[in-house]
Amino acid sequence: MKTLVIVTHPNIETSTINKRLVEELKKFPEKYTVHDLYKTYPDGNIDVRNEQRLVESHENLILQFPIFWFNCPPLLKKWLDDVLTYGWGYGSGNGNQMKNRKVALAVSTGIRQKEYRSDGKYGYSLEQLLTPFETTFRYCHSDYRSFYAVYGKEGDEASSVEDNRPTTNALEERVHEYLRFIDTL
Repeated sequence: MKTLVIVTHPNIETSTINKRLVEELKKFPEKYTVHDLYKTYPDGNIDVRNEQRLVESHENLILQFPIFWFNCPPLLKKWLDDVLTYGWGYGSGNGNQMKNRKVALAVSTGIRQKEYRSDGKYGYSLEQLLTPFETTFRYCHSDYRSFYAVYGKEGDEASSVEDNRPTTNALEERVHEYLRFIDTL
């Protein structure tokens, strides 16, 4: 079965990392379904049943998003709250739709990897910051498979936001690593 990649970037067209990851995923429609929440729901009104059916029709689920204020974009949080309902995503009755489903995250950040440590600038690892996602999916009895991250270069004497982005060669390497990550879920 295919992998559903839920992309949640409020402005994907201005993105360097997420836009490039999506471009590559779309080259393989037989393997990946790319579902852009901000394009699908620009008003933020999520069609819960449609989203649930979409998840049900895929074996694996990837949530792909940029780190915003050390968290996910607000529409993804709303998606989690609205879609993973009692009686569907967890709980009694038909509440097993997430059970054993392989779930992983794909995140991008403008900050260097070394800053995401207990002794780094922000005092927490990226794994620690993403723990609520892991806990949510474990609560739903999903098969949580960790995360894939593309880090930026913030703090490397960068003079602008553009300078925080990975180089083209580094990004291309990460794109191919990302596809391998998904394919080995």
